[in-house]
Amino acid sequence: MALWRASAYAGFLALAVGCVFLLDPQLPGSALRSLWSSLQLGPAPAPPGPGSPEGRLAAAWDALIVRPARRWRRVAVGVNACVDVVLSGVKLLQALGLNPGNGKDHTELRSRNDLKEAFIHFMGKGAAAERFFSDKETFHNIAQIASEFPGAQHYVGGNAALIGQKFAANSDLKVLLCGPVGPKLHELLDDNVFVPPESLQEVDEFHLILEYQAGEEWGQLKAPHANRFIFSHDLSNGAMNMLEVFVSSLEEFQPDLVVLSGLHMMEGQSKEFQRKRLLEVMTSISDIPTGIPVHLELASMTNRELMSSIVHQQVFSAVTSLGLNEQELLFLSQSASGPHSSLSSWTGVPDVGMVSDILFWILKEHGKSESRASDLTRIHFHTLAYHILATVDGHWANQLAAVAAGARVAGTQACATETIDTRRVSLKAPRVKT
Repeated sequence: MALWRASAYAGFLALAVGCVFLLDPQLPGSALRSLWSSLQLGPAPAPPGPGSPEGRLAAAWDALIVRPARRWRRVAVGVNACVDVVLSGVKLLQALGLNPGNGKDHTELRSRNDLKEAFIHFMGKGAAAERFFSDKETFHNIAQIASEFPGAQHYVGGNAALIGQKFAANSDLKVLLCGPVGPKLHELLDDNVFVPPESLQEVDEFHLILEYQAGEEWGQLKAPHANRFIFSHDLSNGAMNMLEVFVSSLEEFQPDLVVLSGLHMMEGQSKEFQRKRLLEVMTSISDIPTGIPVHLELASMTNRELMSSIVHQQVFSAVTSLGLNEQELLFLSQSASGPHSSLSSWTGVPDVGMVSDILFWILKEHGKSESRASDLTRIHFHTLAYHILATVDGHWANQLAAVAAGARVAGTQACATETIDTRRVSLKAPRVKT
């Protein structure tokens, strides 16, 4: 219960001020002072004049977010990397000659019609999703149209490359990135990101990101929230080809922290390949020197057997920290028969109590304890509306600053600003159930 309460408090504290939230009622001005006191942080800071609730929370974040006493200097990140092509999903489907219709989820896309149905399915829910497109020729045709579409933008893509790029913004950090890096991606990467020669390849891997805005309409369809649908035909990342290069580079680089991502890319592979590769992932993680924390970042998946294997083949117990969003959290619980696994999907902003139940269950079943040989002591849950950080007692410090920093940067990133602009954001709090 103590862990559940701490997680819930941290989640409420880290309500992310974004631009597209629909829940109410608005958080009253007194809530900040009450929450501050409940966390036993001492006297609440004086508000900066008669400011708005958004301004007061932003000021509280500024007071809470302090640098840790121990700071990492060298971070190694792997192993998925690509070029993201970002454009309007509705406009691309129209350019492909497709018309609005009924939505249907497809665990794997085989045609343009599958793409249309899956996009409509998730746009109608306002939910994020990622799918593998199995037909190489059709995908490359769609990718060419998307890449040349007016207004299409090219960005660093793949969780590992994105995390590395974000780390590189800190000039005090040295960043190693291992993944399939082609010429376009290499051009897009920050100069502070070092890519070993073994990671370079002649052709880029492209991922298409179809965006839609809150309230955007297509035929009878209307999106309740802004979000994105991602698809690719990515064989290099799908085979995690750079895993061994990544691990072999660590001895020379000597990182203080290792961040691993890309397991979800194996969904397009056979069951036997997945089983074999997960065993090799386990071996690779075990080769990382003791004392270097390993963070695993999950991503959207549809293959329950693969997710179950990730959980039960001791991958979780081999890593120190885990990061995931609302879709990944619920799918994990569904795949491993965890709490609220009968829930088919979230409706709107995920319930804080349900999220906390699942986080508590993960740490209880797979986290470090006196009776279990596990390294997992930390989970960072992130959704657009709020963040929660759950930890095993005695293994981490600075949790409040960490979860507040995560929520704050999510707010600034969503609104494309360097700081929280209280004139452009709206703070909403989840309803309290009694």
